[in-house]
Amino acid sequence: MPRYAYQAKNSAGQLTQGEMDGGSEVEVRNRLQQMSLQPLKVVQKAAVGKKVEQKSSFFFAPKVNTKDLQIFTRQFATLINAGVPVVDALIILADGLRPGVLKEASYKIKNSIETGKRLADSMAMHPNVFDRLYCNMIQAGEEAGILDAILNRLAVYMEKSEKIKGQIKGAMVYPIIIICVALIVISGILVFIIPKFQEFFGSMGKEPPALTQMVVTLSHSMIHNWYFYLGGMIGIPILFIQYIQTPEGKDNWETFLFHAPVIGDLIQKTSFARVTRTLSTLISSGVGLIEAIEIASRTAGNIVIEKALSRSKEAVMQGKPLAQPLSKDKTFPQMVVQMISIGEQSGTLDVMLGKVADFYEDDIDTAVKALMSMIEPLLMVFLGGTIAVLMIAMYLPIFSMGDAIGGG
Repeated sequence: MPRYAYQAKNSAGQLTQGEMDGGSEVEVRNRLQQMSLQPLKVVQKAAVGKKVEQKSSFFFAPKVNTKDLQIFTRQFATLINAGVPVVDALIILADGLRPGVLKEASYKIKNSIETGKRLADSMAMHPNVFDRLYCNMIQAGEEAGILDAILNRLAVYMEKSEKIKGQIKGAMVYPIIIICVALIVISGILVFIIPKFQEFFGSMGKEPPALTQMVVTLSHSMIHNWYFYLGGMIGIPILFIQYIQTPEGKDNWETFLFHAPVIGDLIQKTSFARVTRTLSTLISSGVGLIEAIEIASRTAGNIVIEKALSRSKEAVMQGKPLAQPLSKDKTFPQMVVQMISIGEQSGTLDVMLGKVADFYEDDIDTAVKALMSMIEPLLMVFLGGTIAVLMIAMYLPIFSMGDAIGGG
């Protein structure tokens, strides 16, 4: 059975930590709560010599399709609301699913529940299908007796998250296509067209202009050392992807994107929308503020937001309101901090966070359109300008020859 290290707070507000065996993280949190402890952090300890193997197997583990999980959650909520028992609902859902990890997990969860385990604990045994946010909300729904309502909130949350992801992907597809086309066109000119002009320049018996010589040299290099250029076009992206998958590379890349001059505004709005929606959904579902902050920080999608929430969590653990550390951190906009402060003072923190999420989700549409309206002309200028330079370089000797003939 896995062993977990935990950090918790007792009824007197004192911090305590230790280790405990458990079938899942959710199960350990339940046991801590039964001991009158408020769990703050629960992390599974890797067995000696197996840490890399476990990480690798999880990395290559098949993942569930987000759309399938969204439909599964919505249908699950409908069945529970209709009074269908959880086990029967899982059987109905699993029978209707196409073969895959979600179908297999549904049957295994059904079998686990039949042995006496809770739904949240059973789901937590399949982290490649049901993440921590999902399991914690299911746990809150079971404890409060509002599982159908929680499932509906989860479905809405996933729908909004997928909409944001779709908008970001849509904004990135066009520039990537244009850049790829530009590279193909420029490479084609250098490899197939420039050599024809080079033959003509050689017959002139005259030294070509410096710009023309530079283009000819580049063309000659690409033709005779094509494998270096091809290797660079393939290898550099691969090396870059490997770098940003390392902890240091991931932190540096996400920090750069967050503060980037053009795309940074869209990244910030997306991160704020995601984290406020996550916090609103968790808090409205009955999850404690500290636990909600920890989960939201891990699902923020950006290291800058994650670090800001982690620092704020430490202050909240000391009894301070969430708005206070956020106002000093300066990562979150003043509007967000003010809304959080109003929510804490009025006892409607989940509602205020939801309003902030709605605002940013609506604003993302505008940000995407603004980004596209800026990127499109820049890409056109880049592509057109590069081709224009190549053409000018090729025709400069012809102009020079015409001037010499005219002067003669």
